[in-house]
Amino acid sequence: MESGRSDIALYTGNDDNIVMDLLTPYRFKKGAEFVQRKIVGGLLGHWSVWTKAAVEQLASCQQQTRTDQVTFELLRRNIEVTDSNAAFFDAANGFKGCIAGLHEVLRRQGILEGVWCLDPEETFGPGQLAEIDRVCREHTDLSDDGFVAANLAKWLA
Repeated sequence: MESGRSDIALYTGNDDNIVMDLLTPYRFKKGAEFVQRKIVGGLLGHWSVWTKAAVEQLASCQQQTRTDQVTFELLRRNIEVTDSNAAFFDAANGFKGCIAGLHEVLRRQGILEGVWCLDPEETFGPGQLAEIDRVCREHTDLSDDGFVAANLAKWLA
């Protein structure tokens, strides 16, 4: 806003509050007035997995913010997305297993054959696999496993 441009798109990179960022209008001071902008998308590592569901969540957030009628469903979803993100990125262990965690989700879907990383020290943090198991079990509606299973053979052909 300070640059004088008003056509700037905002994207969230806040993995701890993805859905809330997409729902929240942000106000900026421009001269003597305030202008409001909404975040229109995300630059998030979390969206490298369960991507179809993430696209659907983004569309739902955008639709609801157009009507100013945000549902409790999306507020609850924010907590679930943040919970899943913490497991995938290994927040409990200082993000030690972030790459391995994302690879594990893709491995379980059959997209990757393993969780190998260029750095052999890049591996799961203590308890991370159990956390990934838990979020995969508890948040099945965030997953796009069915979509991937239905299309994987075609994609890998």
